[in-house]
Amino acid sequence: MTQYFEPIPYALWHTDKAAFADKLGKSFRETGFAVITGHPVEQSVIDANLAATKGFFALSEDVKEKYHDAPGGRQRGYTPFGTENAKGQAQADLKEFWHTGRDLPPGSPYRATMKDTPSVTEVADFDRATRALYTALDDFGAELLKGVALHLNLPEAWFDDKVNFGNSILRLLHYPPQMNPPPEGSVRAGAHEDINVITLLLGAEEAGLEVKHRSGAWLAVNPPPGALVINCGDMLQRYAGGVLPSTTHRVVNPAPERSRFPRYSTPFFLHFNQDFLIEALPGCLAEGGKAEKPITAQDFLMERLREIGLVKERS
Repeated sequence: MTQYFEPIPYALWHTDKAAFADKLGKSFRETGFAVITGHPVEQSVIDANLAATKGFFALSEDVKEKYHDAPGGRQRGYTPFGTENAKGQAQADLKEFWHTGRDLPPGSPYRATMKDTPSVTEVADFDRATRALYTALDDFGAELLKGVALHLNLPEAWFDDKVNFGNSILRLLHYPPQMNPPPEGSVRAGAHEDINVITLLLGAEEAGLEVKHRSGAWLAVNPPPGALVINCGDMLQRYAGGVLPSTTHRVVNPAPERSRFPRYSTPFFLHFNQDFLIEALPGCLAEGGKAEKPITAQDFLMERLREIGLVKERS
């Protein structure tokens, strides 16, 4: 049986960068996903964030609603249960979530379109714990993009100045227990592709994440404990002319014996800088990639946020 998600040890990056980049690139080309073991994000940072996550979602609905910024497209703070839907899907996802964004310096030109993350006073250590995980995943994501660059025959540091001030988001996801049968046809997260460059996901050990292979089959992603799941987003797919695919994935409802348990996961959506022009790389076009109309990362993001219901359509 084909092993689609054979784990890639991060230690290989330190001994043979070309080999690591080759394994990462091949995994992305085959499924749009990769599983990385031995990553550098400290377990204490992960544990502190999980404790903060559970503390926040245990708050009353009235308290959580204080952090809901619907006019801002819900890009920071809290988004209530049943708000987001997958692109093209009428049924809302069975989840609620929190967004922590980049901590910009005071004079940054990106402040015009990137809000500060609200401070949560009701949960001890929430701000510090979430910011620590944000920083760790932001740093590791930049390292992984070095491997992507080498795979695409680009200089190792190619992406460094293209993502260093990106509108990247740490999402704390809570799928509540299903005490009663969920609505027919519903899933915890509908079939979708990610908007961003790459996504780094913690919490995929709990069953439910499935990836749609190009054969049409849905493949369950069951990483070993302590691993990170990485996937390509639409921005990288567009930039690579489709050579690196942004693959459809979903989170299905749990088996009956797990339905009474909540599910927590923590994706980090790594974005390009907002003024970066996403235009297919010549090297990718040379190997058969497809060029799409150039678009800035900010315009692409807003277009997609309207499609998934987080930003209202223009009247």
